[in-house]
Amino acid sequence: MISSPLLKEFRGFIDGSWVGADSGELLEVHNPATGTLLAAVPNMRNVETDRAIAAARASMRIPSSAAERATWLSGIDHALRENKEELARIITLEQGKPWPEAQVEVEYAAGFFRYYAQHLDRLEPHTIEEEPKNCRWTVYSRPVGVVALITPWNFPLAMLAKKLAAAIAADCAAVVKPSAKTPLTMVAFFSLLEDKLQFPAGRINLLLGQAGAIGDALCRNPSVAMISFTGSTRVGSELITKTAPQVKKLALELGGNAPYIVFADADLDRAADHLIANKFRAAGQTCVCANRILVEDSVADRFADKVAERVRNLTVGDGMDEGVDIGPLIDANAYEKVRGYLRDALDKGARCVAGADPGELEDDQAPFFPPAVLADVNESMKCSRQEVFGPLVTIMRFADEDEAIAMANNTSLGLAAYVFCKALKRAEQVAAQLHFGHVGLNTGTGPTPEAPFGGMLQSGFGREGGLEGLHEFVEVQTLAAAK
Repeated sequence: MISSPLLKEFRGFIDGSWVGADSGELLEVHNPATGTLLAAVPNMRNVETDRAIAAARASMRIPSSAAERATWLSGIDHALRENKEELARIITLEQGKPWPEAQVEVEYAAGFFRYYAQHLDRLEPHTIEEEPKNCRWTVYSRPVGVVALITPWNFPLAMLAKKLAAAIAADCAAVVKPSAKTPLTMVAFFSLLEDKLQFPAGRINLLLGQAGAIGDALCRNPSVAMISFTGSTRVGSELITKTAPQVKKLALELGGNAPYIVFADADLDRAADHLIANKFRAAGQTCVCANRILVEDSVADRFADKVAERVRNLTVGDGMDEGVDIGPLIDANAYEKVRGYLRDALDKGARCVAGADPGELEDDQAPFFPPAVLADVNESMKCSRQEVFGPLVTIMRFADEDEAIAMANNTSLGLAAYVFCKALKRAEQVAAQLHFGHVGLNTGTGPTPEAPFGGMLQSGFGREGGLEGLHEFVEVQTLAAAK
């Protein structure tokens, strides 16, 4: 069992109190690297969800001032940074990523609270210069209301921070639903909120349990004004359908199929280094990591060799062990999925230049998947069409710029893309033709708190981060006053 000063409770948090499931049912949480039981948490359902929503709604009867919200946001930023190592340890134990990488996640999460604390003035009302119809027109940013924040297991703290920081800044009350695979990070976070800050009871609530009953209740309850969800396109589509009768506001960050385009004039060593940092974060289990590496024909073999050389130096193991670069996949199903992509590509003619088929996972084995690099991948292979979500590098060839753009855009998922090319004007022209919400030019970096991030096409809609992310949680009200 896990022991931590931040885990005094293993329950949900509703209306300012720690609570279990009415049914008494529990869900086990295991360390993916060792299989060890870490804790058992409540499996809450619709009854607890409705209580949390009611508490959140009641908490909004008294608005909070901008000064109060700034204090909360700054306080969370400070608390996260002050407890970075322990929060990161909890993330590593339940999610698997290396401990240093988990510490970067905590710092990243803290950045959202810090950024919005510094930009609350952007929600101040403003009066337009014109006075049409002999009226004075003032535009207000009102909180959207009670918001449901549903987060995945790959970044159990950062994905919540993106949403909650903006919700607090906008003066919304929140009902938080983390993944049942990684609930302990959220329990630790709520423990910090209780110890360090004085939120009104019901302003931020935590529901633990399987997604089905909780998600249905969040969709059904008319007091939930907005749902912000990060996860699969399939579930995002279901949320659209289930909330349509109430015309509920949605912000959806869904799946990705990121192209990583390397032109012949690129700095190949830089492109290879950035690919390693991009692709193997969270063992490749990120929606923004490179999924299809598109390399110009004349340098494809050289680039594959450079990537393979780097991959052979990566260490796979328990994320709490020193020197580990890649932790386990989240579970056996994830392992078998990635292995299936690898086997399909090899069966269809791909060439393995680093790594190998790791074989079937035995019942008592942890889901460690050694990284692999495949060359000569083509669009007949599943790994070129679907999100791999694992440490498998798939290199495809293109002949010219037009083909590179066509291959990159040959997907319904438009979340992130990357272009490596020394001619910056050309790179910018290529970026303008890519149907992706985030494009890195000569960098594999992902999103940052200061800039908006989100998808196009079936990767969702809405933005997180930046001022655009803040405005997702407000409704604009225009007041016309007769002169």
